[in-house]
Amino acid sequence: MSLIIGMCILLGCQFLGEVISRALSLPVPGPVLGMLILLIGLLIRGSVPASLRTMGEGLLKYLTLLFVPAGVGLIQHFGLIRQELGILIATLLVSTSVTILVTSQILQRVARRGRTAEEREA
Repeated sequence: MSLIIGMCILLGCQFLGEVISRALSLPVPGPVLGMLILLIGLLIRGSVPASLRTMGEGLLKYLTLLFVPAGVGLIQHFGLIRQELGILIATLLVSTSVTILVTSQILQRVARRGRTAEEREA
């Protein structure tokens, strides 16, 4: 029964995200909004319900199977990918660099705040 409740929570959040995305014509996909709704709900609750934890662990166990359709899509569209290979490589390099830069800046700020809090306590 807990798997059904967990799946209902996940699908309910995804459904709400999809409804909001379409109703407001947002450029953000519904499942992304659904994850945000789930995150807010979990933050408000303060913990993860056992049913949701069970469902999430079950899905994560088989996560690799979800990559099969993407792999098939890559093989089917290999000609298009080859035509746009330069743009794809440039995009990957730029986005990876920006991600590393932003992550390092955030980590430095969090570390500074941690040191400042420790100095105030001492």
